[in-house]
This record gives sequence, C-alpha cells and structure tokens, in this order.
Amino acid sequence: MNTLFEYSNQLISRVETSFTRYLYDEINWQNRLVGIIGPRGVGKTTLVLQYIKNNLDTQKTLYVTAEDFFFAKNRLTELADDFVKSGGQYLFIDEIHKYPDWSKELKLIYDYHQDLKVIFTGSSVLDIKKGSSDLSRRAVIYTMQGLSFREYLMLFHRKKVESYSLEKIVNHEVDLPEVPHPLPLFRDYLKTGYYPFAKEADFSLKLQQVINQTLETDIPTYAEMNVSTGRKLKQLLAIVAQSVPFKPNMTKIAGLLKISRNNIADYLLYMEEAGMLAQLRSPTKGIRALGKVDKVYLDNTNLIYSIAEENQNIGNIRETFFLNQLKLKYQVTSSEIGDFKIEDIDFEVGGKQKTLKQIQKAERGFLVKDDIETGFLNTIPLWQFGLMY
Repeated sequence: MNTLFEYSNQLISRVETSFTRYLYDEINWQNRLVGIIGPRGVGKTTLVLQYIKNNLDTQKTLYVTAEDFFFAKNRLTELADDFVKSGGQYLFIDEIHKYPDWSKELKLIYDYHQDLKVIFTGSSVLDIKKGSSDLSRRAVIYTMQGLSFREYLMLFHRKKVESYSLEKIVNHEVDLPEVPHPLPLFRDYLKTGYYPFAKEADFSLKLQQVINQTLETDIPTYAEMNVSTGRKLKQLLAIVAQSVPFKPNMTKIAGLLKISRNNIADYLLYMEEAGMLAQLRSPTKGIRALGKVDKVYLDNTNLIYSIAEENQNIGNIRETFFLNQLKLKYQVTSSEIGDFKIEDIDFEVGGKQKTLKQIQKAERGFLVKDDIETGFLNTIPLWQFGLMY
C-alpha cells in the first residue's frame, strides 16, 4: 500500500487547481458512494485530484486507478479493508470499469465500511450504467461532459466569464466585456476546445486514440461484438460526421455497412451512451415516441473536425454545437417549425443570412445565427449558447 500512497500523493501534488470544471461545485462530495462518469478525455481524473488537493487530508485519502498492476493480485475489498484499518477515510478509484466485478465489490465495501467515503470514475459509460444497477439506492452517479465555450475561455484564455441561464440569453442579458470579439475564439473552440487535453501536444492524435478506444474496445467489449463490427461503427460515425444533419434511414445504412438493419438502432444507442453521438428525438409523448429518432449528430464539433477532416458541413457543425451545449440542462427535441424545441420555445439555427421566415408561426421562436457578435429582437448569436455551464 505504501507504493499506492506514494503514487497518489505525487499526482495530487502536481495537479493544477486554478480552474475547475462546472461539475466540481454540483457534486455532493459528502455522499458515501459517488460515481463520476463521462466520455474519455473530459477531465474526470483532474476533477477528483483537484477536490482532494483543495479539501482533504492526504494522510487519510488514497487515489488509485483500477488499471494499476496492484489489482492483478489484490482485490478492491482487501485494499479498502487495509485502508480503513490504517485510518483511511476517503478512497478514490479511477477508471473503475477496468476492474472485473467492480460493482459487486463496491457494494460490499459500502456495506462493510460505513465510515468510508468512496468516489469512483469511469470512462466506459456503458459498462458503468450496466454495473450501477447493482448499486441502486447506494451510489449517486454524476455525468460529466466536455468543456462549454465559457469554460474554454477560462481554461485556455484566462477570461473570467459567468454562466448565463437560457432565459437571460434569449432576453439579451449577456454582457461579456472581457471578450469584445468572441467569434475568432469561438471558431477555435469548435475545432479544438471541447476536450481539456487540447492544451497538450498532439491533440489530433490523442483525440483519434479516444475515438478508436471507444469504438474498437469499449463498445465491442460491452456489446460482445467482434473486431470487424467495431470497424463498422467507425464507418457509421464517418457517415454522420460528413452529413447535412443526418436523418437515419436504417435500410440505406444497412446497405452501406453490409450489416443487419435490425442492429443499427442498437449501434447508434451504444455510441450515444459512449459520448460519440447525440440523437435528436421527436417530442411526441407516449408509446409512439419510443425509438423515434429524427436526426443523428456527432456528440460535439471537435469530433466532426477530427473525423470528417475536409468534408465538414457547416450546418451540421452549428446544430451539433447547439444540441451539445443545451442537452446538459434541457430536454432538447426536434421541432416541427424550426430545428430544435426546448420546453415551449422553437429554435432555428443558421448562418448570418438566415431569415425569420422559418419561425414566423412559432408562439415563441428564436433565430440562432452564427457569425454575429450581438443579438437583437428574436435573433440570438450562436456562441452565446456556450455560456450556460
């Protein structure tokens, strides 16, 4: 255990704490069992290390990763037992999905050690959701997504920017004196601003590794697919990346990928849960709405630039950004009048030349325009929707 403590203290001492993600203040860290899940690369490890450094006694805290060779010969339950006997109070376990039967052992730890607080993270969202059923009524699970445009401004450009509610944005209450000309920074964000590791060297290569790991390992392992099916997922992702907002035609996709039409809805759902895709569903309520997907997008714009390379569709990029930033706090559905509907508001997303014609019949409708700095009347700048978290 001494080696684990040395490694833990090393990582804690090195972590930078000047900027913390939106989820940091939303987590109730006093719960006995907390799970933080989200796609690879969004900053979960940094988040927990920052919390330890800012708030906890490192003599009573241990951070471990389930990938550590220590767990090749030792069990989590044994580690927890020894840790508690040594006076430990907080146990942080990173990449928990890499440990076999993790949910059963966490359940035992929770039941046996009532004074121990356990916080775990997982990147394989599918595995975590599957395993968390064993932890029902015990674990509180938080889901983390990538950087908002607001967080990007703070992390990459040291601009202190407050968050704005949807109502404040549509009522033109955004005031950003720190960033008088946001559009050049917004362009950079769309390409390389969603993942915190874009601050490091070789971002493009690392993002490709995230994509490959998710599609070739995480999903096939969870769904018991073979390697060739994992490659089909990459092809499907490329089709979505290069499309005008993609309306799924299951028969056509099946023909292109040479796979059964019956499997495609499952594949899309797996990729959505893994943080690679977002599916826009119909607002229809009841049984008729089940499985009704109107459009499919990549999860975020960085993925579009990485996968589609020179073949990006600008309309797709704009709508992807809007959906990505809004779905964290709102149920976003398709609109019969515009592109999106949130509660009683219809939104049409477009470029500088887009007119109000599309949303004229909406009881409450807004035109969301790219390439403008400020809004007026029913017209809102696209970039402002990146200030919500």
